[in-house]
Amino acid sequence: MPVKYLGWLVEIKYEDRSGKTTKRRIQVKSIRSGMIKADDLLSGQPRTFKESGLLAWLPIKTGEGA
Repeated sequence: MPVKYLGWLVEIKYEDRSGKTTKRRIQVKSIRSGMIKADDLLSGQPRTFKESGLLAWLPIKTGEGA
C-alpha cells in the first residue's frame, strides 16, 4: 500500500497467516517495514497488518458529495 494513504480511510481485503480472508475498513496510521498500523473502524480497535497479506485496497471517499 502506498504511503500516500496515511490518514486515509481504506477498505481492504486481507488474508491472515492462517489463510482466512476478511474485508475491513481501516484508517491508516503508519506504514513501515512492511507493516501497516491502523484503526479498525468496525471494532474501533488498533490493528496491525502485514503488507504481504493485502489482497486489495480501495480508498473510501469521505466528506461532502461522498
